[in-house]
Amino acid sequence: MPHGNLDAYRRKRSSEATPEPMGSRTTAAGGRFVVQKHAARRVHFDLRLELEGTLKSWAVPRGPSLDPDVKRLAVATEDHPLEYADFEGSIPAGNYGAGAMIVWDSGRWVPLEDPVAGMESGKLLFELHGYKLRGVWTLFRTAGRRRSSDGSQWLLMKKPDAAARPSEESGDAEDELPPESVLSGLTVEELRDGCDRIEEVRAGIEASDAPRRRVDPRSLPLMLATASDRPFSRAGWIYELKYDGYRLVAAKEGGSVFLRYRRGGDVTALYPELARALRRLPVESIVLDGEVTVLDGGGRPSFARLQTRALLNRPVDIEQASVRRPATLFAFDLVSFEGHDLRPLPLLERKGWLARVLPPAGPLRYSDHIEERGEEFFEQAVAMGLEGTMAKDGASRYTGRRSSSWVKLRAERTGDFAIVGMSSPKGSRVGLGSLHLAVWDAAVGGLVYAGRVGTGFDDATLAELAERLSARRRKEPPCWAPSAEGPAVEAALSDAHLLGGRVADQTWVEPDDELVCEVRFKEWTPHGLLRHPVFLRLRDDKPIEDCVRRDEPRGREATLPAPPERRVEITNKSKVFWPDEGYTKGDLIDFYAAISEAMQPYLTDRPLVMTRYPDGIEGKSFFQKNAPDFAPDWLHKVRLTSPRTGKDIEYFVCQNRESLVYVANLAAIVLHVWSSRLHQLGQPDWCILDLDPKDAPFEDVIEIALAIRRLCHKIKLSSFVKTSGSSGLHVLLPLGGACTWEQSRSLGQLIAQIICRQLPEIATVTRNPERRGGKVYIDFVQNGRGRLLVAPFSVRPLPAAPVSTPLRWSEVKPGLDLRDHNIRTVPERLKKLKTDPLRGVLTEQPDLLAALRRLSELV
Repeated sequence: MPHGNLDAYRRKRSSEATPEPMGSRTTAAGGRFVVQKHAARRVHFDLRLELEGTLKSWAVPRGPSLDPDVKRLAVATEDHPLEYADFEGSIPAGNYGAGAMIVWDSGRWVPLEDPVAGMESGKLLFELHGYKLRGVWTLFRTAGRRRSSDGSQWLLMKKPDAAARPSEESGDAEDELPPESVLSGLTVEELRDGCDRIEEVRAGIEASDAPRRRVDPRSLPLMLATASDRPFSRAGWIYELKYDGYRLVAAKEGGSVFLRYRRGGDVTALYPELARALRRLPVESIVLDGEVTVLDGGGRPSFARLQTRALLNRPVDIEQASVRRPATLFAFDLVSFEGHDLRPLPLLERKGWLARVLPPAGPLRYSDHIEERGEEFFEQAVAMGLEGTMAKDGASRYTGRRSSSWVKLRAERTGDFAIVGMSSPKGSRVGLGSLHLAVWDAAVGGLVYAGRVGTGFDDATLAELAERLSARRRKEPPCWAPSAEGPAVEAALSDAHLLGGRVADQTWVEPDDELVCEVRFKEWTPHGLLRHPVFLRLRDDKPIEDCVRRDEPRGREATLPAPPERRVEITNKSKVFWPDEGYTKGDLIDFYAAISEAMQPYLTDRPLVMTRYPDGIEGKSFFQKNAPDFAPDWLHKVRLTSPRTGKDIEYFVCQNRESLVYVANLAAIVLHVWSSRLHQLGQPDWCILDLDPKDAPFEDVIEIALAIRRLCHKIKLSSFVKTSGSSGLHVLLPLGGACTWEQSRSLGQLIAQIICRQLPEIATVTRNPERRGGKVYIDFVQNGRGRLLVAPFSVRPLPAAPVSTPLRWSEVKPGLDLRDHNIRTVPERLKKLKTDPLRGVLTEQPDLLAALRRLSELV
């Protein structure tokens, strides 16, 4: 399937004469940008934005400016292949664009308006999240001016924000930011003329006491630290930040690279961004020791984000995560360099060489240090909310074992919490298993669940607490769910994983000023729960209202302002929406909050359309595409141009649980989504076959769905199924973003026609309900730009509050009752299934050409 037009690119280049890629990648990372500095006839910058399978490209002669008042000429050039985002090297003389080129910056770009329409109209508005360039930027075309009237001349401008720099502060990004490549660490001049700096490192190490011998990174025993609970200052010692991540050994040998965790597991494929940067280092062999992290929006390591990355296993997911949540390796030691074993050298000498080898910005970062002022440095780390510090003897050798020459000092926090429940003891434990804790939140006027603590008790305290709490039992939790704007905890805290055991093993208690405890913990998780809590003592001097969450201070400001707080004011929760069942608006909100994690993959990066029922299913409703003007700034929106009317539509894009709760609070019962995502609007993720029975028996719908599955199995194409939530079934075929809307529709039409030929008595492609003759309509027309699908897990405005529910194919059989899947049953069903049977439609990358060939043989 085509992925953009690279004909012009290929006409200008010969694969036999230039090392530039010719374009073969079919899996897009989604939203990648790159700025390359190019020493051709004249030194200039090339800006490239990933869009619809290629890199849209502009040559920027003077480079980007950080000054919002400065416009920079940007000349549109031919589309480049996706692989070009990693290209760094020298294009030989005599070839198009001959000269050296480095990857000056790279990262993720986020369009704030429809990028496809923007390319047509001549205006792009977008955010850059790079190692150097940040904030909001705009590109707009200046057709007809000066030399060019072919539409190739654009202007690039920085928009005013925290990342902007006025001219008096040096507005040129080239002057303001490091000139080196974010991959190799070379300047474009060093790549062109040779790097004296690296040669000096080679010569220096050659003249040192480092023996010439190979260090095997796969079996390298690592240097380990002892723990201390008291910071100290000592002459000859250095102090580094302690990063909240995984220990990682990174090695390059010849053309191959290798990444491993502390225990030896090969994770090279898990961090492609690190592997690419390591491969570009201008050395033949090197072994680094460091910590891999994923940074949050404030530039601080986020262990929760890293854990999410570490659990991925599908190449397409990993590649997308490398752009959306890129990993950073903070290297703190140089173990081997160009065949020399540096372990016998003093630490400060090893770090001195390391600092000269790594780029100042990029996926591979040097872990800097200060000398001697250990206590002051530790206090600063705590104030910034970081994990702690490392103290190291500057003269220490790399012995590959636990040593008192390296000392780790953790920064832990304490807080006061109201006790709201307990779990039953297990094994030989007496009294209770753990305490459920909560904090006071003035915004909701009550307690908000904060997690559980199960360590730090002695037997006497366990027995005392069990006796006191047993006398204050209550049936329901006395607190709200972990996000203050969310539903009451009855629904959200029915999760046994969250509670640390079966729901039946939990006891809730009436809070009291005498049931307050002090807890030591490491940090707050993104879900508002305590991480690594330890019970310290009971407090009898703290009222519940003083048990407030005290977030760690941010310290220095991030490059961009912190994202606004995502709060939702829930309104009219008791209003009845389903009169027969008595289900309320609050029940609707609670449902969407409870299944948000399962639903989120079908919402992220997709334009959303709502059907709102302010007075419930028996009242008036309206279909809403445009986000209302009063929507909060933190809720992501995207402006797209309707190809039919030419009008702009500002869609909601639900990127998180809070967004989904906000939409539900608007009385949006039905949620519809596009089949494509923002960075590939022209390339849908699935082909939909909507089986609409109208007046036909549901047994016919089941027979047709199974026939589609058999046909797809025959052509080796996966198929997935969900209930429509109304009266039919939706069969979804994964496309992997590998074809256009037109091709998706043609595929659906071809399959529908074959099924109608196989089952002419019960299946039809006739759209007019009056002319269907009691047959099931196979609707393939919903495959098109802007066409909508009732989102998986969307509620429907019908009696019993049915839900559009993913099914296993084994469930599609006579006796299937769509009413069994509703807002009361689906959350419990998700827990029992453990996996979403529809998820493969988002992750599979089918061989569509082979499937089409097999399908054509059946026509």
